[in-house]
Amino acid sequence: MTIRCAIFLCLVLSGCVSSRIEQSRDIVTGIESDEAMVILGRASYNERETKASFTECIEAELSGGSGAIRLIPQDKFKDDLYPWFEPRTAPTSASELGRLFTEPGVRARIDEAKIRYLAWIDGDTLTTNKGGSMSCTLTTFGGGCFGMSYWEQDASYQASIWDVNELTTAGKISADASGTSYIAGLVIPIPIIARPGNAACKGLANQLRDFILGGS
Repeated sequence: MTIRCAIFLCLVLSGCVSSRIEQSRDIVTGIESDEAMVILGRASYNERETKASFTECIEAELSGGSGAIRLIPQDKFKDDLYPWFEPRTAPTSASELGRLFTEPGVRARIDEAKIRYLAWIDGDTLTTNKGGSMSCTLTTFGGGCFGMSYWEQDASYQASIWDVNELTTAGKISADASGTSYIAGLVIPIPIIARPGNAACKGLANQLRDFILGGS
C-alpha cells in the first residue's frame, strides 16, 4: 500500500499545468453597470473552431463573483444579428469585425442591447505528444491493469477586444497553458488528468475582467 501511495503522489505532482498570460492595451477601458459585453468564439466553418465549451467557461467566470460583467450570450447575439452571422457572411477573424459594424442596421441593434465590448476568442487545445502502454486482463481469478500511458496537451488562446463605442481595438490578451496527463495501471487504473484548457480559460477570464474594468 505504501508503494502505491508513493506512485500516486508522484503522478499527482507530475500531472500539473503551467500557464502564461500576456496582455497588450491600445486604449483606456471601462464599463458602466448597464453596459454589456459579448464573447465570440471563432467559427470559420472550414477550419478548427474555438469550442463552445471554452467560450462558455469564460462567460461563467466573467458573469459571477466580484466584479461581474453583464454578458449577452453568444447565441442570442448571433440570433439578434441575423443574417450577418450566417456561414457565408460571418466574420472569420477579429479584423473583420470592423466590416461588420459598418453594415446597415448592425450598429443600431448593438446600441439597443447596450453592448460596449466584443471579445473575439481564437484558439484551441491540442494533444502534442503521447506514449506509454497499458494492458488490462480479466481471468477467473481476477483481473487488473498494468503499465502507464500519458499525453501532453497545449492550450493556446487569444482574446481580441473591440470597443464598440470607439469602433477600434482596445487590446489583446493571450493565454497559453500546457500539462501532462497520466493513467497508471496498478491493478486499478488511476487517472491523473491535467486540464490546460481549464487553466487557460480561468487565466484569460481573470485578465479579461481586469482589462475591461480598467485595471492595469
